[in-house]
Amino acid sequence: MPTEVEQKTGTTSNNGNVTPLEARTVPSERALTIWRSADAVCFDVDCTITVNDGLDLLAEFMGVKEEVEALTNKAMDGTMSLTRSLEERLNLINCSPDDIRRFIKAYPPQSRLAPGIKELINALQKRGVAVYLISGGFRELLLPIAAHLGIPKDRVFANRMHWQWDDETGMPTKLVGFDTSEPTARNQGKPEAIARIRENNPYNTVVMIGDGITDLEAVQTSGGADLFIGSGVVVEREAVVAEAEWYVYDYKALVSALSRYKVAVLGSGAWACAAVRMIAQNTSQDDPEDEFDDDVRMWVHQGGELVDTINSTHENPAYFPGIPLGPNVIATGNLAEAVADADLLVFCAPHQYIRGICKQLMGKVKPGAAAISLTKGMRVTPEGPELISQIVRRTLGVDCSVLMGGNIAEDVGREQLSEAVIGYYNLEHAQRFKKLFRRPYFRVTLLPDPVGAELCGTLKNIVALGVGMVDGMGMGPNSKAAVIRQGLLEMRDFCQALYPSVRDDTFLECCGVGDLVATCIGGRHRRVAEAWTRSAIESAVAGEGNGAGRSWAELEKELLQGQKLQGVLTSNEVQQILRTRGWESKYPLFTTINRIVNGHLPPHLVVDYLEGAKADIAVDVEEDIVPLPRQPASAMARLFGQLVGGIMQQGGAAAGAAASAAAGAAAGAASNSV
Repeated sequence: MPTEVEQKTGTTSNNGNVTPLEARTVPSERALTIWRSADAVCFDVDCTITVNDGLDLLAEFMGVKEEVEALTNKAMDGTMSLTRSLEERLNLINCSPDDIRRFIKAYPPQSRLAPGIKELINALQKRGVAVYLISGGFRELLLPIAAHLGIPKDRVFANRMHWQWDDETGMPTKLVGFDTSEPTARNQGKPEAIARIRENNPYNTVVMIGDGITDLEAVQTSGGADLFIGSGVVVEREAVVAEAEWYVYDYKALVSALSRYKVAVLGSGAWACAAVRMIAQNTSQDDPEDEFDDDVRMWVHQGGELVDTINSTHENPAYFPGIPLGPNVIATGNLAEAVADADLLVFCAPHQYIRGICKQLMGKVKPGAAAISLTKGMRVTPEGPELISQIVRRTLGVDCSVLMGGNIAEDVGREQLSEAVIGYYNLEHAQRFKKLFRRPYFRVTLLPDPVGAELCGTLKNIVALGVGMVDGMGMGPNSKAAVIRQGLLEMRDFCQALYPSVRDDTFLECCGVGDLVATCIGGRHRRVAEAWTRSAIESAVAGEGNGAGRSWAELEKELLQGQKLQGVLTSNEVQQILRTRGWESKYPLFTTINRIVNGHLPPHLVVDYLEGAKADIAVDVEEDIVPLPRQPASAMARLFGQLVGGIMQQGGAAAGAAASAAAGAAAGAASNSV
């Protein structure tokens, strides 16, 4: 048999001229749709998966090549029945079991594969497509090939050799024919095999790929394949070229035509940029199964000039300066355009905006799409808390996993070692997202506790505010360690109080203690809380104004350059749950931090959180606690009396004089306010 196409096929017209056949190398819309939706793909083996006919190669090994090859050609072009061809070829070969073993050793599977076939089969298997071998050859010769390609034995349809057995040794010694009851032993056997496959499996769409006329039969009988794709990779047969709806000379054409997952990232902050950079690297450079579309769309809510800058420079100078995102990242200010035809949605916007984003996307998301949330936070409703992934699932009707871990965006952008977990409900979707995010510098593991993972990512920001306050007061690692430890305990207790199914070991994962430590060491919440605390202390000591220092909003704008400090809002949302359920005393650190950020207590009480949680403060329970309330002058005077008391305890005599000045300033502010 020839091992490559040497000339184009032609037919002879009535006047004796040769008219070339036009192979349909460009698939019709119908063929492309079927190929992309196939549940199962059935392959012929000889001259389709392999570069030769197995029986012909065995004949050459046994010294009867030419005689057997002539019979093979007659079967392939339809001039001899398959059954008769098999019988006559086996009679000529007349091999023993030892001959079969020596043959397989001489011609191992990897030496016989057609170019590109392993990559094609691997791409199909990675997409969850079932792969079958249906061959007029023999199982004894095909099973090593199936094993090499990762195809189970029960997905191999082929003939079986019959042996004469020695009565004394009980061993097979002589070939005496083959089992003619197998469907592959006769013409029209391949559609019969496909009918059996359909009967035993819930496949909607089945495709047959092969080089010969018996493969073409798969679509010519009811119950057979939905599409036949002719293969000219090894040999070109005129009858097949003439009839095949789609004909290929290179298996790369089939890999390229497979459906690919399109990705959209919703957000353009630092963490969104770090995420889109990893995704873009994977879709364009490290996608061996070619599962993902190279281009990644990123929604930039500011639109306009920033979109143009990202698309021209491939950087986001506003939130991720100096770090390239990748030439295949396409920014857009149009939300609907970003998600158009996207199969995978990555949510990475501030949590207070997610509900509004989802409302805008209703009716615009592709059916069957899957989502993952990188956003940390929650929404509090009269019915109770609602996680970001729950908002996405409820509003858009799609599965939503979560990716959480101890990740500072700039460190990920610099490709420093980082790790995350994907908390999932749907394992198949989680595995797909893992491929999308995993990089040599970014380790991803799967965790069947999406609620626990997401709540850890949400609550750790509150603890980081407390650690920032400790830093702002100049305290050492002992105090920070105590706050972090208490914070982890309250994170666990809060999660399991709301969701008893949350697992203990989740808090030892990178989404738990890992994320908590990273955020408390280098995150934005710690940094802004430190600045806020120093400002409050300096203002009190200097006796400036009412001694309140700079606001959270002011510091957020200055230090984060447009990014959002979600921890303060999260603290208010969590506190609303604690207050509603009467849990404030059960979570003294959470409660004390919330009272500090809202001006009810001085910062030094963060390390005396047990007393802070017991403090009697006036709170209007009807008030929406999400906005930060302003305190009246009398309350501010009391606040700074407590504040400077804390300063004196921490700073001794040196702080005493400053404290007196601060107290006077506070009293003055109170007397001058109405």
